[in-house]
Amino acid sequence: MKLHVYNYLTRQKEPFKPLERGQVTMYTCGPTVYDHPHLGHAKTYVAMDVIVRYLRYLGNQVRYVQNITDVGHILDTGEDRILKGARRERSEPMEVVETYTRSYFEDMDALGVVRPNISPRASGHIPEQIEWIKMLLEKGYAYETPTGDVYFSVEQFPEYGKLSGQKVEEQEAGARVTIREEKRHPADFALWKRAEPEHILRWPSPWGWGYPGWHIECTAMATKYLGETFDIHGGGLDNIFPHNECEIAQAEAATGQSFARYWLLTGSLTVDGVKMGKSLGNFLTIKDALNLYTPEAIRFFILSSHYRSPVDFRRDAVLAAERGVERLHNTVRMLRKRMEDAMPSGTADLSYIAEIDPHRDAFIEAMNDDFNTPQAIAALFDLNKEVNSLLTADQPLGRGTLSAIDGLYRDLGGKVLGIIPDDLTQNVGGELVTGLIEIILDIRQRYRDAKDWEEADRLRHQLAQIGIEVDDRPEGPTWHVEHRGG
Repeated sequence: MKLHVYNYLTRQKEPFKPLERGQVTMYTCGPTVYDHPHLGHAKTYVAMDVIVRYLRYLGNQVRYVQNITDVGHILDTGEDRILKGARRERSEPMEVVETYTRSYFEDMDALGVVRPNISPRASGHIPEQIEWIKMLLEKGYAYETPTGDVYFSVEQFPEYGKLSGQKVEEQEAGARVTIREEKRHPADFALWKRAEPEHILRWPSPWGWGYPGWHIECTAMATKYLGETFDIHGGGLDNIFPHNECEIAQAEAATGQSFARYWLLTGSLTVDGVKMGKSLGNFLTIKDALNLYTPEAIRFFILSSHYRSPVDFRRDAVLAAERGVERLHNTVRMLRKRMEDAMPSGTADLSYIAEIDPHRDAFIEAMNDDFNTPQAIAALFDLNKEVNSLLTADQPLGRGTLSAIDGLYRDLGGKVLGIIPDDLTQNVGGELVTGLIEIILDIRQRYRDAKDWEEADRLRHQLAQIGIEVDDRPEGPTWHVEHRGG
């Protein structure tokens, strides 16, 4: 079947048809850069990464925009998150922004998340946000207060709530918004906030010195780079209200056009059923996680659940993902080793390719069903089982056949899922350790050639005691690290 996606705007699964054939425009709400990102962020951005990767695998040209929020993300207390981070570290706000923007991209790079085409910063688009606010005021969708704040009037936009299902008349004062006497309705949200002279983050505007609200930044940046109407809006389901709802209201009130056509939103990463977050103190930073697990294991763990579903973080589940990834990697290593030693062959043997094609089809069918990565991973393991049988069978495989199989791993496990890197060179403690293990295996092979099985088994047992598992194959021994629980 063709690609179908679950659209939160319509609450149903729909065929995906971009505005322009072969061209996909996509925006995702990026991080607020006031601290190191945690695994909850990894859940969202790995999921979005695979969506972008698969759209490109299908032959689309994707323009992917993901913003950096470096001003305007206001807490329920009325405090800007960036200022909170600056006060915590006794630093300049923009120093905090630079530090944690770099940290975010370092972590995304380490996890194999492909960088967006454009990563605009909110602070770099203040003029655009001011122009949007002026438009909303002129059209009667916003109002200025005597104190210099500007609010969006939700009562003036009848469709407010169409994404989240929340109705204006059902909202009570104090629900996720700071109630101020000058608001006409409790759900009205800030477009511009007046800043006192001592406020560090402030800009001149027609309404005096101040700073933009959180929601207006995404509307301004998404439309600047993707147009008034674009294909996909991604992000976390936890932002559906009020943030995403407010984005729609601002954009459609000002332009009279549809904003985003498909809303693809991810479930949260939880700890014991509670959403991971800094405010609760139940988070594990991505940097700390990468000290414990491989990037591919973290991606595998995240992709083992559907992107729309919440996933509960458990150490044993990530260790199981580590073992699963290693099974795939071991087969690919063996396959590539056979390719090096195989006789040259210009074309693949069609009889062998016919055996693995159904697994490609199953993978594509799963991904076409709203990016069903758990089923896609299952198809990849079915392929792995088939390939292991081919490699261990007593039959010659030409380089063309082996190369075709390797290409399938590179496409499905590499380009799409990002869990099988192009370079699978074994590296445990660096090249020195790798070289020493190879020397030990060479000595062990000499014992085997001399039929001194006792000494050969002793070396194998000693390696196993330090976590190095040796597999004796017809083409020679291979080794991998046994990942142990605990």
